[in-house]
Amino acid sequence: MSKKLYLPILILMLFSMLFSACGPQAPVAEPVVEAPIEAPVVVEEPAALDFSALFDTLVNELPADKGYGTVKATTLSEELADKPPFLVDVRETAELEKDGFIQGAINIPVRSLFQNLDKLPGLDEPIVVYCASGHRGGMAEAALNLMGYTNVRNLAGGTGAWTKAELSLVTGSLPAEAEAISTPIIADQALYDALNSFLTSLPENFYATKTDALAEALTGATPPTVIDIRTAAEFEKDGYIEGAVNVPMQEIFQNLDQLPAKDAPIVVHCVSGHRGSIAVMGLQLLGYTNVVNLAGGLNAWKAASMPVAGYVDWPVVWGEFLPTLPADQGYYTVKADVLNGMLVENPPFLVDLRDSSEIEASGYISAAINIPVRELLKNLDKLPAQDQKIVVYCGSGHRGALATAALRLLGYTDVVNLAGGTGAWTKAEFALESGLPASPEAGAAPTVDATRLAALDAYLSALPEGFGGVKAADVNVELTGTTPPVVVDVRTETEYAEGHIEGAVNAPVNDLAASLDKLPADKATTIVVTCKSGHRAAIAMMYLNFMGYTDISNLGGGMSAWTGAELPVVQ
Repeated sequence: MSKKLYLPILILMLFSMLFSACGPQAPVAEPVVEAPIEAPVVVEEPAALDFSALFDTLVNELPADKGYGTVKATTLSEELADKPPFLVDVRETAELEKDGFIQGAINIPVRSLFQNLDKLPGLDEPIVVYCASGHRGGMAEAALNLMGYTNVRNLAGGTGAWTKAELSLVTGSLPAEAEAISTPIIADQALYDALNSFLTSLPENFYATKTDALAEALTGATPPTVIDIRTAAEFEKDGYIEGAVNVPMQEIFQNLDQLPAKDAPIVVHCVSGHRGSIAVMGLQLLGYTNVVNLAGGLNAWKAASMPVAGYVDWPVVWGEFLPTLPADQGYYTVKADVLNGMLVENPPFLVDLRDSSEIEASGYISAAINIPVRELLKNLDKLPAQDQKIVVYCGSGHRGALATAALRLLGYTDVVNLAGGTGAWTKAEFALESGLPASPEAGAAPTVDATRLAALDAYLSALPEGFGGVKAADVNVELTGTTPPVVVDVRTETEYAEGHIEGAVNAPVNDLAASLDKLPADKATTIVVTCKSGHRAAIAMMYLNFMGYTDISNLGGGMSAWTGAELPVVQ
């Protein structure tokens, strides 16, 4: 290389090294230090609410002896006059405008109840909630109970029961706007949120259905499963909707396997709707999406004259039977001379209702069969067809009257009682056969209402010694005692006016069902019923026993025996 060329290159290299030394230094790599591995943060989700356990505890703490947390209209009315509870109307404002409200109530519609807990008193203060039928009130009560309110009750039957009890509602205005009076205590926010969500999202029907809708659904292609949550005793005693499954409320949340699938149509019911509303609320919260409560319960079903299996409405049955007792036919009796003629010309089927020992002692009417009254309804196969002529008799007519009523209530259309029994027969100088009648032959038993038969058979089977009859002399003595019986004379007003026992109440047998207000309110009061011969009074005694009167007897032989014993009468 030329010296001339080398020198400039050398100078350039020196300048380059100089500038490189003065420029920024290259970064020195620092040693890599790995961060310690930390355990991942696990965010625990709140435990799911166990609504099955919550509602199982709730329903088993509701006091059965106090209406499962309800209060009757008459009781609430008395409380409001004396020591009023805090009263909350959970209906919609439009309902109050239309139908009125109970004086002193505040209005918080059930959907907004949990947003207004500050309008309620403390957790332990007495509160009564109500709606139109008891359904929404039951839900409100349950929700408040779950939130720790300890003294909440629901008006049984709601404003419907209130007005039925002839208690007044305030109309033409609305309650004053509720004010905040407390600081709500929310012990469980998750539970509060769930219940608030349930209440605020209640559908238009509030998960209730009416009787006509249920009746129609039961005849449809996919009828709902009816779950009767009353007790087994209620189910047995008061009847049930045909096909209903009985799962008592206290057991339902332990026996969810007895329910169909969660999306299947289910109708729950109790007596009035209160228990049903609580059960439906619990089931909805458990995910049963197609379950509703029968509004008004079995009471509403019966009131709508819907069919009820295993039940007889005895007040209605007797209320129809007594007014039709024909006075012109001796109230279903036949006199001895008439019967004697019938036995010659066109003999009826004749049944002696006395015990065999009585027959052996005094004899029987020829051609009669013997079925003691306590066994009569167990031997319907020994009787002829229900439209055939049957004459029953006993010693005085008392047992015969009971048998006549029982058979007619079972559908026998031509049964009569020998007026005065064998006493009247022999007094008319008609003969009795000695010994015992031939054993009756069994035939085909008729088809009768099984529930009626069971109740009537139970009544006759349990007749006490003396069969409920009492002698005139004994009644006369009792009337002078410290607690004399109430005498009820079931003859007509004309018969009564001609002479009656002093102090006797006149309630003609045809009007007796409509005259119970003339009788003592206490159904344990001792009552003696009388008529002319004992026949009408025996039927009246039987009726009153079915209505719950527990100390009823029939004056044996009636006023005829009373006057025959020369005991006093007044006119």
